[in-house]
Amino acid sequence: MPQIEQIAATLSSQVFWLLVFFGLTFVFVGLGMVPKILGTVEMRDNQIAGDLAAAQAARDAANSEEEAWRQRENANRAAAQAVIAEAKARAAAANAAKLAETQARLDVKLAEAETAIDAARSSAMAEIEGVAADAARDIVARVAGADIEPAAAAAAVKEVMAHG
Repeated sequence: MPQIEQIAATLSSQVFWLLVFFGLTFVFVGLGMVPKILGTVEMRDNQIAGDLAAAQAARDAANSEEEAWRQRENANRAAAQAVIAEAKARAAAANAAKLAETQARLDVKLAEAETAIDAARSSAMAEIEGVAADAARDIVARVAGADIEPAAAAAAVKEVMAHG
């Protein structure tokens, strides 16, 4: 068969050219393009690593800034609480002073009122004794027909009121 005989003659030539073509392709791709691609990949990896490091540094800076802000906020809050407490204490002291002043005025007025009541009571008792003495003289005069002296009637009324 002539086709089979041709295969042996052309096969070696085709294998030779195939190896030459693959060799050139390997040299072109393996030595020319692969290092460029690997360089690009390495540069990209370095850029990603740098970006990650910069992001981590920014995160750390933001965290430290946030912590400093929280400390300032807590200090401001504590200062505000101190101002509020001081204002409350001043208001309480002012209220206590006003209450004490008002209580003192009320105590004075109460003492004056008690004195006035005692005076009115004494006056009323004296008046009652006088009226009672007059009424006792009139009753004795009508019932017994006797005339009692005003001093004796007043003494009898005082004695009865002291016991009763």
